Parts: sequence; C-alpha cells; structure tokens
Amino acid sequence: MERVHREIDAPDLGRRGVVIRYGHWGRPVLVFPSEQGRAWDYENNGMVDALAPLIDAGRVKLYCVDSFDDITFSDRSVSTEERARRHRGYERWITQGVVPWMGADSPGATDAVVTGCSLGAYHALQFALTRPDLFPVAICQSGNYDPSSWGGWGDRGDDAYFTNPTDYVPNLHGEAAARLRERVFVVLTVGQGAWETHPTRSLPAAHEMDALLSAAGIPHELDVWGPDVAHDWDWWRVQIAHHLPRFC
Repeated sequence: MERVHREIDAPDLGRRGVVIRYGHWGRPVLVFPSEQGRAWDYENNGMVDALAPLIDAGRVKLYCVDSFDDITFSDRSVSTEERARRHRGYERWITQGVVPWMGADSPGATDAVVTGCSLGAYHALQFALTRPDLFPVAICQSGNYDPSSWGGWGDRGDDAYFTNPTDYVPNLHGEAAARLRERVFVVLTVGQGAWETHPTRSLPAAHEMDALLSAAGIPHELDVWGPDVAHDWDWWRVQIAHHLPRFC
C-alpha cells in the first residue's frame, strides 16, 4: 500500500501539522483522529487495514491529518470563545494548506468524503456543514457535536457560535440552507454500549443532531448500533468498513 508523509505549515497557530496519505487512486477521504490524536492514529488503530480492500482496489485515497485539539477545544485553560477562535485557525490549515495539497496529489478528484471518530466526528460534521463545496459527504462516528459542553466557560461570541453545529443548524435558512440540502449527506453512526452515553454523550448527541438536521431538511441518516457496540476502535473499524464503500 502506497504511503506518503507530508508536513504542512499552520501559520495561524505557529506549528506544522502532519498529513499521511494512503493509497494510489480513488475518491479522497479526509480523516480526523480522535481527541488530541495524530495523523498516524488511524493506521495504528487498525482503521487503515479495515479499509485496505478499498485502498488496494483504487477506490479511495485516505488523507489522515493531525488534530490541534490540544490548543483548541481540549485546552480548558482558555474560554470557549478563545478555543473556538483557535479552531478557526485549524479550519484554515485544512482549507488553505491540506486541501490544496490533496488537490495537487489527486488531480481532477473532487468531492472528498470527510470522516472521524469521537471528537474527530465533530470535525467531520463541522467541515461538511461549513464547506459543502469541498466535503459533501460526512461519516461521523460516535461524536458529540456541542463544543460548549466540553468543559466550556466564559462569554461566547461569533467564533463559538459558528463552530457549534448545535447552535447554528437550527437557524439555517435561505441560500445557505438550500445549498446544504442540495449537496450534503451526513451519516451519524453510534453504538449503545460502553462509553457511548457516559461520559462521551455520543448516543444522545447523535439523536439530538439527527433531530436538528431533520428540522433543517439536511439529508442524513442516523445509524444506531446495538447495546454491545462500544465507543472504541474495535467497533469503529467495523462501522467505517460498512459505510465507506457506499460513497466510493
């Protein structure tokens, strides 16, 4: 399996981030790690192996990126608004750094899938809803989609609002809502087993986001797995191998 490692500057945040590409051909898939994860976590936890049949067949190219959660939403020493402001810098790293490299690496390929597990699922949803021109499909595994619930404190302004899908999805209207209805498809998948309700709130969060997306008319599906399905890599491997082939 072809594997390429690249470091890309994130000038807004004063660091470099890693992107690892797996595969030689196929639909680009941008992969976010779980909380505070690194680009190689997907491989180290067996997710790349789970998708090897698609990669080897030239159906997908995975682009696994670093999270900057340690200085954004996981940094509880700063307010929710400051965390969100920094997250906007991370978003620019993706759209202005990672995406251009993906485009050069996969010439002619458009319409990337975006996916992630746990906090990575939040990233996947956020990018699909805010940049549907780049990411029309999101596969969100065991996510919580309300950053204000992650030990948040302090006044909340525009950055906190526009990085929180539970805040802005109920208020979508006009052309922005129409564009999402026409272009985006979201998969929310979650189990009912260990750690999916406590402490992650992934199960109730999936039901809450399902209701919000339904009210907004945004195409999506909620896929709830059984009571034995835990918030863990063993099940995330099975879920992504189940869902991704539909989109590539």
